[in-house]
Amino acid sequence: MTPLKLAPEKIAPAVHEMVGAFHRATVEEVATTVQRDRVVVVGMAQNPFVKKARQLLDREQIRFTYLEYGNYLSGWKQRLALKMWAGFPTFPMVFLEGTLIGGQAELEKLQQEGKLASYK
Repeated sequence: MTPLKLAPEKIAPAVHEMVGAFHRATVEEVATTVQRDRVVVVGMAQNPFVKKARQLLDREQIRFTYLEYGNYLSGWKQRLALKMWAGFPTFPMVFLEGTLIGGQAELEKLQQEGKLASYK
């Protein structure tokens, strides 16, 4: 299903500027890491789904880069900037070879289908 989005011409230039600058350093850090590293998990402390995704990759002996931004009480603006950039609403965000595949549930599905072996 195609997500609903506000048409670009219905967004004032000042808003584009504000969104582009919103925690830009965080977004650039993730974008650079995703471009550079084969497997990247972006998450937050205390989130059980982030922990499950990391444990699954560890069990499968897949090396990954982990980037953590805050917890339930802090870092929410950084995470919001990442959600706007990626267009994905939850954490973790799992990237395989530069592609956002989703979160823990999608990673688990790939593992069950035997599609993670190629990332070892």
